[in-house]
Amino acid sequence: MGAPPGYRPSAWVHLLHQLPRADFQLRPVPSGFAPQEQEYQQALLLVAALAGLGLGLSLILIAAYLIRVCCCRPPEPPGTKSPPLGGGCVTWSCIAALLVGCAGIGIGFYGNSETSDGVAQLSSALLHANHTLSAIDHLVLETVERLSEAVKTELTTLEEVLTQRTELVAAARGARRQAEAVAQQLQGLAFWQGVSLSPLQVAEDVSFVEEYRWLAYVLLLLLELLVCLFTLLGLAKQSKWLVIVMTVMSLVVLVLSWGSLGLEAATAVGLSDFCSSPDTYILNLTQEETGLDSDILNYYFLCNQAVSNPFQQRLTLSQRALANIHSQLQGLEREAVPQFPSAQKPLLSLEETLNVTEGNFHQLVALLHCRGLHKDYSTALRGLCEDTLEGLLFLLLFSLLSAGALATTLCSLPRAWALFPSSDDYDDTDDDDPFNPQLLPWLPQRTPLTQPDWAPTTNTAYGHGHPRQACLPALPPLRALSPGRRLTGHARGRGWPERRPLLLGLQVHP
Repeated sequence: MGAPPGYRPSAWVHLLHQLPRADFQLRPVPSGFAPQEQEYQQALLLVAALAGLGLGLSLILIAAYLIRVCCCRPPEPPGTKSPPLGGGCVTWSCIAALLVGCAGIGIGFYGNSETSDGVAQLSSALLHANHTLSAIDHLVLETVERLSEAVKTELTTLEEVLTQRTELVAAARGARRQAEAVAQQLQGLAFWQGVSLSPLQVAEDVSFVEEYRWLAYVLLLLLELLVCLFTLLGLAKQSKWLVIVMTVMSLVVLVLSWGSLGLEAATAVGLSDFCSSPDTYILNLTQEETGLDSDILNYYFLCNQAVSNPFQQRLTLSQRALANIHSQLQGLEREAVPQFPSAQKPLLSLEETLNVTEGNFHQLVALLHCRGLHKDYSTALRGLCEDTLEGLLFLLLFSLLSAGALATTLCSLPRAWALFPSSDDYDDTDDDDPFNPQLLPWLPQRTPLTQPDWAPTTNTAYGHGHPRQACLPALPPLRALSPGRRLTGHARGRGWPERRPLLLGLQVHP
Protein backbone atom coordinates (compact mmCIF):
# COMPACT_ATOMS: atom_id res chain seq x y z
CA MET A 1 0.00 0.00 0.00
CA GLY A 2 1.62 3.24 -1.13
CA ALA A 3 1.95 6.58 0.52
CA PRO A 4 -0.88 9.13 0.33
CA PRO A 5 -0.77 11.65 -2.53
CA GLY A 6 0.04 14.53 -0.19
CA TYR A 7 3.10 12.83 1.31
CA ARG A 8 6.29 11.41 -0.16
CA PRO A 9 9.01 9.72 1.93
CA SER A 10 12.20 11.76 1.98
CA ALA A 11 15.71 10.58 1.16
CA TRP A 12 16.55 10.39 4.87
CA VAL A 13 13.62 8.04 5.39
CA HIS A 14 14.85 5.73 2.63
CA LEU A 15 18.44 5.85 3.91
CA LEU A 16 17.56 5.03 7.52
CA HIS A 17 15.03 2.41 6.43
CA GLN A 18 17.73 0.53 4.53
CA LEU A 19 19.96 0.13 7.58
CA PRO A 20 20.24 -3.48 8.80
CA ARG A 21 18.52 -4.47 12.01
CA ALA A 22 19.16 -7.35 14.38
CA ASP A 23 17.83 -8.61 17.69
CA PHE A 24 19.80 -9.54 20.78
CA GLN A 25 20.85 -12.84 19.18
CA LEU A 26 22.14 -10.84 16.16
CA ARG A 27 19.52 -12.39 13.92
CA PRO A 28 18.26 -10.12 11.10
CA VAL A 29 14.93 -8.39 11.72
CA PRO A 30 12.60 -7.03 8.98
CA SER A 31 12.58 -3.25 8.69
CA GLY A 32 8.80 -2.99 8.72
CA PHE A 33 7.38 -0.89 11.54
CA ALA A 34 6.04 -3.34 14.14
CA PRO A 35 6.50 -1.91 17.65
CA GLN A 36 4.31 -4.59 19.22
CA GLU A 37 6.69 -7.39 18.19
CA GLN A 38 9.48 -8.37 20.55
CA GLU A 39 12.12 -8.80 17.83
CA TYR A 40 11.56 -5.29 16.54
CA GLN A 41 11.77 -3.88 20.06
CA GLN A 42 15.06 -5.68 20.59
CA ALA A 43 16.37 -4.24 17.32
CA LEU A 44 15.64 -0.67 18.47
CA LEU A 45 17.13 -1.35 21.89
CA LEU A 46 20.26 -2.68 20.21
CA VAL A 47 20.53 0.56 18.22
CA ALA A 48 20.28 2.52 21.47
CA ALA A 49 22.83 0.21 23.11
CA LEU A 50 25.41 1.24 20.51
CA ALA A 51 25.52 4.63 22.20
CA GLY A 52 26.29 2.90 25.50
CA LEU A 53 29.11 1.04 23.79
CA GLY A 54 30.45 4.33 22.46
CA LEU A 55 30.31 5.83 25.96
CA GLY A 56 32.26 2.93 27.40
CA LEU A 57 34.92 3.12 24.68
CA SER A 58 35.29 6.88 25.10
CA LEU A 59 35.73 6.56 28.88
CA ILE A 60 38.31 3.80 28.40
CA LEU A 61 40.26 5.89 25.88
CA ILE A 62 40.15 8.95 28.11
CA ALA A 63 41.38 6.96 31.10
CA ALA A 64 44.16 5.31 29.07
CA TYR A 65 45.30 8.65 27.69
CA LEU A 66 45.39 10.31 31.11
CA ILE A 67 47.25 7.35 32.64
CA ARG A 68 49.83 7.52 29.87
CA VAL A 69 50.26 11.25 30.33
CA CYS A 70 50.61 11.01 34.10
CA CYS A 71 52.71 7.84 34.40
CA CYS A 72 54.81 7.88 31.26
CA ARG A 73 55.86 11.51 31.38
CA PRO A 74 59.68 11.97 31.39
CA PRO A 75 61.06 13.43 34.63
CA GLU A 76 61.91 17.10 34.63
CA PRO A 77 65.32 18.35 35.75
CA PRO A 78 65.30 19.84 39.25
CA GLY A 79 64.85 23.57 39.34
CA THR A 80 63.28 23.73 35.90
CA LYS A 81 60.41 26.19 35.82
CA SER A 82 59.88 26.52 32.10
CA PRO A 83 56.59 25.03 30.81
CA PRO A 84 56.85 21.62 29.16
CA LEU A 85 56.90 21.33 25.42
CA GLY A 86 53.50 21.20 23.78
CA GLY A 87 51.73 23.10 26.55
CA GLY A 88 50.32 25.73 24.22
CA CYS A 89 49.15 23.05 21.83
CA VAL A 90 47.25 21.32 24.62
CA THR A 91 45.52 24.53 25.67
CA TRP A 92 44.58 25.48 22.13
CA SER A 93 43.29 22.00 21.37
CA CYS A 94 41.04 22.25 24.44
CA ILE A 95 39.80 25.65 23.32
CA ALA A 96 39.14 24.36 19.79
CA ALA A 97 37.18 21.40 21.20
CA LEU A 98 35.08 23.75 23.33
CA LEU A 99 34.35 25.95 20.30
CA VAL A 100 33.25 22.87 18.35
CA GLY A 101 31.00 22.00 21.28
CA CYS A 102 29.48 25.51 21.17
CA ALA A 103 28.81 25.07 17.44
CA GLY A 104 27.14 21.75 18.22
CA ILE A 105 24.97 23.49 20.81
CA GLY A 106 23.71 25.85 18.10
CA ILE A 107 22.89 22.86 15.91
CA GLY A 108 21.10 21.29 18.87
CA PHE A 109 18.91 24.34 19.41
CA TYR A 110 17.93 24.29 15.72
CA GLY A 111 17.18 20.58 15.81
CA ASN A 112 15.12 20.94 18.96
CA SER A 113 13.10 23.71 17.34
CA GLU A 114 12.54 21.66 14.17
CA THR A 115 11.39 18.66 16.17
CA SER A 116 9.00 20.82 18.17
CA ASP A 117 7.60 22.37 14.96
CA GLY A 118 6.95 18.93 13.47
CA VAL A 119 5.15 17.73 16.59
CA ALA A 120 3.15 20.96 16.70
CA GLN A 121 2.12 20.38 13.08
CA LEU A 122 1.01 16.87 14.01
CA SER A 123 -1.03 18.16 16.96
CA SER A 124 -2.63 20.88 14.81
CA ALA A 125 -3.66 18.32 12.18
CA LEU A 126 -5.18 16.09 14.86
CA LEU A 127 -7.13 19.00 16.31
CA HIS A 128 -8.45 19.97 12.87
CA ALA A 129 -9.49 16.39 12.18
CA ASN A 130 -11.24 16.28 15.55
CA HIS A 131 -13.07 19.50 14.63
CA THR A 132 -14.22 17.95 11.33
CA LEU A 133 -15.46 14.77 12.99
CA SER A 134 -17.23 16.75 15.71
CA ALA A 135 -18.86 18.98 13.09
CA ILE A 136 -20.19 15.90 11.25
CA ASP A 137 -21.66 14.49 14.44
CA HIS A 138 -23.17 17.85 15.38
CA LEU A 139 -24.76 18.42 11.98
CA VAL A 140 -26.22 14.92 11.88
CA LEU A 141 -27.62 15.24 15.39
CA GLU A 142 -29.10 18.68 14.71
CA THR A 143 -30.68 17.63 11.41
CA VAL A 144 -32.19 14.45 12.84
CA GLU A 145 -33.63 16.37 15.78
CA ARG A 146 -35.18 18.96 13.48
CA LEU A 147 -36.75 16.31 11.28
CA SER A 148 -38.04 14.37 14.27
CA GLU A 149 -39.58 17.50 15.74
CA ALA A 150 -41.18 18.35 12.40
CA VAL A 151 -42.68 14.87 12.11
CA LYS A 152 -44.11 15.03 15.62
CA THR A 153 -45.56 18.54 15.46
CA GLU A 154 -46.03 20.11 12.01
CA LEU A 155 -46.86 16.96 10.05
CA THR A 156 -49.21 15.69 12.79
CA THR A 157 -51.00 19.05 12.83
CA LEU A 158 -51.19 19.05 9.05
CA GLU A 159 -52.77 15.57 8.98
CA GLU A 160 -55.36 16.68 11.52
CA VAL A 161 -56.24 19.72 9.46
CA LEU A 162 -56.54 17.72 6.24
CA THR A 163 -58.67 14.87 7.61
CA GLN A 164 -61.53 15.78 5.31
CA ARG A 165 -59.39 15.19 2.19
CA THR A 166 -58.09 11.64 2.10
CA GLU A 167 -55.67 12.23 -0.80
CA LEU A 168 -54.16 15.21 1.01
CA VAL A 169 -53.77 13.17 4.17
CA ALA A 170 -52.01 10.46 2.15
CA ALA A 171 -49.62 13.08 0.73
CA ALA A 172 -48.88 14.35 4.25
CA ARG A 173 -48.22 10.82 5.46
CA GLY A 174 -45.94 10.27 2.49
CA ALA A 175 -43.93 13.33 3.52
CA ARG A 176 -43.77 11.90 7.05
CA ARG A 177 -42.33 8.62 5.78
CA GLN A 178 -39.81 10.44 3.64
CA ALA A 179 -38.70 12.59 6.60
CA GLU A 180 -38.27 9.53 8.80
CA ALA A 181 -36.26 7.84 6.03
CA VAL A 182 -34.01 10.90 5.74
CA ALA A 183 -33.46 10.91 9.51
CA GLN A 184 -32.59 7.24 9.46
CA GLN A 185 -30.15 7.65 6.58
CA LEU A 186 -28.50 10.65 8.19
CA GLN A 187 -27.91 8.79 11.45
CA GLY A 188 -25.63 6.39 9.59
CA LEU A 189 -23.40 9.26 8.45
CA ALA A 190 -22.09 9.95 11.96
CA PHE A 191 -19.52 7.17 11.67
CA TRP A 192 -17.26 8.53 14.46
CA GLN A 193 -20.02 8.77 17.05
CA GLY A 194 -19.41 6.46 20.00
CA VAL A 195 -15.78 5.75 19.06
CA SER A 196 -13.43 5.53 22.05
CA LEU A 197 -10.44 6.89 20.14
CA SER A 198 -10.42 10.69 20.29
CA PRO A 199 -8.04 12.76 18.13
CA LEU A 200 -8.33 15.53 20.70
CA GLN A 201 -7.02 13.27 23.47
CA VAL A 202 -4.21 12.03 21.23
CA ALA A 203 -3.22 15.62 20.40
CA GLU A 204 -3.19 16.56 24.09
CA ASP A 205 -1.04 13.55 24.99
CA VAL A 206 1.41 14.29 22.18
CA SER A 207 1.65 17.95 23.19
CA PHE A 208 2.18 17.01 26.84
CA VAL A 209 5.06 14.65 26.03
CA GLU A 210 6.58 17.10 23.55
CA GLU A 211 6.52 19.92 26.08
CA TYR A 212 8.66 17.98 28.55
CA ARG A 213 10.94 16.65 25.81
CA TRP A 214 11.57 20.17 24.53
CA LEU A 215 12.24 21.43 28.05
CA ALA A 216 14.65 18.57 28.81
CA TYR A 217 16.68 19.28 25.67
CA VAL A 218 16.78 23.00 26.39
CA LEU A 219 18.14 22.29 29.87
CA LEU A 220 20.73 19.90 28.44
CA LEU A 221 21.83 22.46 25.85
CA LEU A 222 22.05 25.23 28.42
CA LEU A 223 24.02 22.98 30.78
CA GLU A 224 26.57 22.16 28.10
CA LEU A 225 26.78 25.82 27.08
CA LEU A 226 27.53 26.84 30.67
CA VAL A 227 30.16 24.10 30.95
CA CYS A 228 31.88 25.30 27.77
CA LEU A 229 31.80 28.97 28.78
CA PHE A 230 33.02 28.41 32.33
CA THR A 231 35.75 26.08 31.08
CA LEU A 232 36.97 28.78 28.71
CA LEU A 233 36.83 31.24 31.61
CA GLY A 234 38.87 28.90 33.78
CA LEU A 235 41.50 28.54 31.07
CA ALA A 236 41.65 32.29 30.57
CA LYS A 237 41.91 33.04 34.32
CA GLN A 238 44.15 30.00 34.92
CA SER A 239 41.90 29.01 37.82
CA LYS A 240 42.59 25.46 38.91
CA TRP A 241 39.50 25.00 41.07
CA LEU A 242 37.18 26.22 38.28
CA VAL A 243 38.83 23.93 35.74
CA ILE A 244 38.55 20.97 38.10
CA VAL A 245 34.85 21.61 38.70
CA MET A 246 34.23 21.96 34.97
CA THR A 247 36.11 18.72 34.35
CA VAL A 248 33.67 16.89 36.59
CA MET A 249 30.73 18.64 34.93
CA SER A 250 32.11 17.75 31.50
CA LEU A 251 32.15 14.10 32.49
CA VAL A 252 28.48 14.35 33.55
CA VAL A 253 27.47 16.08 30.32
CA LEU A 254 29.44 13.50 28.33
CA VAL A 255 27.31 10.72 29.84
CA LEU A 256 24.12 12.69 29.11
CA SER A 257 25.22 13.34 25.53
CA TRP A 258 25.80 9.66 24.83
CA GLY A 259 22.45 8.80 26.44
CA SER A 260 20.60 11.32 24.30
CA LEU A 261 22.49 10.01 21.27
CA GLY A 262 21.16 6.49 21.83
CA LEU A 263 17.61 7.73 22.35
CA GLU A 264 17.73 9.88 19.22
CA ALA A 265 19.22 7.10 17.09
CA ALA A 266 16.57 4.56 18.12
CA THR A 267 13.77 7.09 17.61
CA ALA A 268 15.06 8.13 14.18
CA VAL A 269 15.34 4.52 13.00
CA GLY A 270 11.86 3.62 14.24
CA LEU A 271 10.37 6.78 12.76
CA SER A 272 11.96 6.05 9.39
CA ASP A 273 10.41 2.58 9.40
CA PHE A 274 7.02 4.10 10.14
CA CYS A 275 7.35 6.85 7.55
CA SER A 276 8.41 4.51 4.76
CA SER A 277 4.89 3.02 4.62
CA PRO A 278 2.61 4.64 7.19
CA ASP A 279 -0.78 3.59 5.79
CA THR A 280 -0.54 -0.06 6.73
CA TYR A 281 0.20 0.56 10.39
CA ILE A 282 -2.25 3.46 10.72
CA LEU A 283 -5.10 1.52 9.11
CA ASN A 284 -4.57 -1.54 11.28
CA LEU A 285 -4.22 0.49 14.48
CA THR A 286 -7.27 2.68 13.76
CA GLN A 287 -9.42 -0.29 12.86
CA GLU A 288 -8.36 -2.06 16.03
CA GLU A 289 -9.07 0.96 18.24
CA THR A 290 -12.30 2.12 16.61
CA GLY A 291 -13.85 -0.98 15.08
CA LEU A 292 -14.78 0.93 11.89
CA ASP A 293 -15.16 -0.76 8.55
CA SER A 294 -12.09 -0.97 6.37
CA ASP A 295 -13.98 0.72 3.52
CA ILE A 296 -14.40 3.90 5.54
CA LEU A 297 -10.77 3.93 6.68
CA ASN A 298 -9.42 3.22 3.21
CA TYR A 299 -11.56 6.02 1.78
CA TYR A 300 -10.19 8.65 4.14
CA PHE A 301 -6.58 7.46 4.43
CA LEU A 302 -6.06 6.77 0.73
CA CYS A 303 -8.52 9.16 -0.95
CA ASN A 304 -7.95 8.11 -4.54
CA GLN A 305 -10.08 7.14 -7.47
CA ALA A 306 -9.73 3.44 -6.71
CA VAL A 307 -11.70 3.76 -3.46
CA SER A 308 -15.36 4.79 -3.65
CA ASN A 309 -17.23 6.84 -1.09
CA PRO A 310 -18.85 4.43 1.41
CA PHE A 311 -21.54 7.04 2.20
CA GLN A 312 -22.52 7.70 -1.39
CA GLN A 313 -25.62 5.50 -1.26
CA ARG A 314 -26.92 7.09 1.92
CA LEU A 315 -26.29 10.56 0.57
CA THR A 316 -28.10 9.74 -2.66
CA LEU A 317 -31.13 8.31 -0.87
CA SER A 318 -31.28 11.24 1.50
CA GLN A 319 -31.09 13.73 -1.36
CA ARG A 320 -33.88 11.99 -3.22
CA ALA A 321 -36.04 11.85 -0.09
CA LEU A 322 -35.52 15.55 0.55
CA ALA A 323 -36.47 16.33 -3.05
CA ASN A 324 -39.65 14.22 -2.69
CA ILE A 325 -40.57 15.99 0.55
CA HIS A 326 -40.05 19.35 -1.11
CA SER A 327 -42.26 18.44 -4.06
CA GLN A 328 -45.00 17.02 -1.80
CA LEU A 329 -45.03 20.14 0.35
CA GLN A 330 -45.35 22.32 -2.74
CA GLY A 331 -48.28 20.19 -3.95
CA LEU A 332 -50.00 20.45 -0.56
CA GLU A 333 -49.47 24.20 -0.54
CA ARG A 334 -51.18 24.55 -3.92
CA GLU A 335 -54.14 22.31 -3.14
CA ALA A 336 -54.67 22.49 0.64
CA VAL A 337 -54.13 26.15 1.46
CA PRO A 338 -57.07 27.46 -0.67
CA GLN A 339 -59.45 25.02 1.01
CA PHE A 340 -57.83 24.86 4.48
CA PRO A 341 -56.23 28.20 5.39
CA SER A 342 -55.18 26.83 8.78
CA ALA A 343 -52.78 24.44 6.96
CA GLN A 344 -50.61 27.34 5.79
CA LYS A 345 -48.82 27.79 9.12
CA PRO A 346 -47.60 24.16 9.50
CA LEU A 347 -46.66 24.10 5.82
CA LEU A 348 -44.50 27.23 6.21
CA SER A 349 -42.82 25.71 9.28
CA LEU A 350 -42.17 22.51 7.37
CA GLU A 351 -40.64 24.42 4.45
CA GLU A 352 -38.37 26.30 6.85
CA THR A 353 -37.26 23.02 8.46
CA LEU A 354 -36.70 21.54 5.01
CA ASN A 355 -34.53 24.48 3.95
CA VAL A 356 -32.38 24.16 7.08
CA THR A 357 -32.12 20.41 6.51
CA GLU A 358 -30.98 20.90 2.91
CA GLY A 359 -28.34 23.40 4.04
CA ASN A 360 -27.03 20.97 6.69
CA PHE A 361 -27.09 18.20 4.12
CA HIS A 362 -24.83 20.13 1.73
CA GLN A 363 -22.43 20.84 4.58
CA LEU A 364 -22.41 17.14 5.43
CA VAL A 365 -21.62 16.26 1.84
CA ALA A 366 -18.60 18.59 1.92
CA LEU A 367 -17.39 17.37 5.33
CA LEU A 368 -17.82 13.71 4.48
CA HIS A 369 -15.68 14.03 1.37
CA CYS A 370 -12.21 12.57 1.85
CA ARG A 371 -10.37 15.76 0.89
CA GLY A 372 -10.59 17.43 4.30
CA LEU A 373 -9.63 14.53 6.55
CA HIS A 374 -7.03 13.25 4.12
CA LYS A 375 -5.41 16.67 4.05
CA ASP A 376 -5.15 16.55 7.83
CA TYR A 377 -3.65 13.08 7.57
CA SER A 378 -1.07 14.23 5.03
CA THR A 379 -0.22 17.29 7.12
CA ALA A 380 0.34 15.13 10.17
CA LEU A 381 2.61 12.80 8.20
CA ARG A 382 4.64 15.68 6.79
CA GLY A 383 5.11 17.18 10.21
CA LEU A 384 6.11 13.86 11.76
CA CYS A 385 8.19 12.40 8.92
CA GLU A 386 9.84 15.55 7.59
CA ASP A 387 10.25 18.23 10.26
CA THR A 388 10.42 15.91 13.25
CA LEU A 389 12.80 13.45 11.58
CA GLU A 390 14.99 16.29 10.35
CA GLY A 391 15.09 17.75 13.84
CA LEU A 392 16.05 14.36 15.29
CA LEU A 393 18.93 14.11 12.83
CA PHE A 394 20.19 17.56 13.86
CA LEU A 395 19.93 16.52 17.50
CA LEU A 396 21.87 13.38 16.61
CA LEU A 397 24.60 15.53 15.07
CA PHE A 398 24.62 17.72 18.17
CA SER A 399 25.10 14.70 20.42
CA LEU A 400 27.98 13.41 18.28
CA LEU A 401 29.75 16.79 18.26
CA SER A 402 29.12 17.20 21.96
CA ALA A 403 30.48 13.77 22.81
CA GLY A 404 33.60 14.28 20.70
CA ALA A 405 34.24 17.78 22.02
CA LEU A 406 33.79 16.78 25.66
CA ALA A 407 36.00 13.73 25.25
CA THR A 408 38.76 15.92 23.81
CA THR A 409 38.23 18.44 26.60
CA LEU A 410 38.52 15.77 29.27
CA CYS A 411 41.82 14.64 27.75
CA SER A 412 43.19 18.20 27.54
CA LEU A 413 42.05 19.81 30.78
CA PRO A 414 44.27 17.80 33.18
CA ARG A 415 47.34 18.66 31.11
CA ALA A 416 46.21 22.28 30.84
CA TRP A 417 45.83 22.88 34.55
CA ALA A 418 49.25 21.30 35.15
CA LEU A 419 50.69 24.26 33.24
CA PHE A 420 49.06 26.81 35.54
CA PRO A 421 51.39 28.61 37.99
CA SER A 422 51.19 27.55 41.62
CA SER A 423 49.06 29.61 43.98
CA ASP A 424 52.00 30.63 46.26
CA ASP A 425 53.76 32.63 43.54
CA TYR A 426 53.70 36.40 43.72
CA ASP A 427 53.29 36.90 40.02
CA ASP A 428 49.56 37.27 40.43
CA THR A 429 49.67 39.86 43.22
CA ASP A 430 47.41 42.83 42.88
CA ASP A 431 49.08 46.03 41.72
CA ASP A 432 46.74 48.06 43.90
CA ASP A 433 47.75 46.26 47.09
CA PRO A 434 49.28 48.91 49.42
CA PHE A 435 51.24 46.20 51.24
CA ASN A 436 52.89 44.85 48.09
CA PRO A 437 56.63 45.02 48.84
CA GLN A 438 57.41 45.49 45.18
CA LEU A 439 55.62 48.85 45.24
CA LEU A 440 57.55 50.25 48.26
CA PRO A 441 60.80 51.67 46.79
CA TRP A 442 61.45 53.81 49.85
CA LEU A 443 62.18 50.77 52.03
CA PRO A 444 65.93 50.42 52.67
CA GLN A 445 67.47 47.18 51.65
CA ARG A 446 69.15 45.52 54.60
CA THR A 447 72.59 44.30 53.89
CA PRO A 448 74.53 41.87 56.00
CA LEU A 449 76.90 43.38 58.47
CA THR A 450 80.43 43.09 57.14
CA GLN A 451 83.61 43.56 58.98
CA PRO A 452 85.45 46.80 58.19
CA ASP A 453 88.84 46.55 56.73
CA TRP A 454 90.42 48.15 59.76
CA ALA A 455 88.87 45.71 62.25
CA PRO A 456 90.68 42.49 63.04
CA THR A 457 88.77 39.33 62.55
CA THR A 458 90.13 37.27 65.39
CA ASN A 459 92.15 37.82 68.48
CA THR A 460 94.26 34.98 69.76
CA ALA A 461 96.23 37.11 72.16
CA TYR A 462 94.31 35.73 75.04
CA GLY A 463 95.27 32.23 74.09
CA HIS A 464 91.76 30.90 74.00
CA GLY A 465 91.31 30.84 70.27
CA HIS A 466 87.85 32.43 70.40
CA PRO A 467 86.98 34.86 67.65
CA ARG A 468 86.68 38.44 68.65
CA GLN A 469 83.54 40.33 67.75
CA ALA A 470 83.84 42.87 64.97
CA CYS A 471 84.37 46.46 65.95
CA LEU A 472 81.46 48.58 64.81
CA PRO A 473 81.57 52.34 64.47
CA ALA A 474 79.88 54.17 67.30
CA LEU A 475 76.47 55.59 66.57
CA PRO A 476 75.64 59.14 67.54
CA PRO A 477 73.48 59.49 70.63
CA LEU A 478 69.77 59.84 70.08
CA ARG A 479 68.11 63.05 70.98
CA ALA A 480 64.97 62.84 72.96
CA LEU A 481 62.07 64.70 71.49
CA SER A 482 59.52 66.52 73.44
CA PRO A 483 55.91 65.26 73.29
CA GLY A 484 54.87 68.35 71.40
CA ARG A 485 57.40 67.86 68.67
CA ARG A 486 56.59 64.18 68.28
CA LEU A 487 53.11 64.97 67.00
CA THR A 488 53.99 67.71 64.56
CA GLY A 489 54.70 67.28 60.94
CA HIS A 490 57.86 69.42 61.33
CA ALA A 491 59.24 67.02 63.79
CA ARG A 492 58.47 64.11 61.58
CA GLY A 493 60.08 65.79 58.68
CA ARG A 494 63.34 66.66 60.47
CA GLY A 495 63.54 64.11 63.19
CA TRP A 496 62.61 60.49 63.11
CA PRO A 497 61.15 59.11 59.90
CA GLU A 498 57.53 58.08 59.80
CA ARG A 499 56.92 54.62 61.23
CA ARG A 500 56.21 52.12 58.48
CA PRO A 501 55.83 48.33 58.35
CA LEU A 502 59.49 47.55 57.88
CA LEU A 503 58.93 43.83 58.14
CA LEU A 504 57.42 43.78 54.68
CA GLY A 505 60.68 44.98 53.17
CA LEU A 506 62.98 42.54 54.85
CA GLN A 507 64.94 40.38 52.52
CA VAL A 508 66.91 37.42 53.71
CA HIS A 509 70.39 37.06 52.27
CA PRO A 510 72.52 34.03 52.66
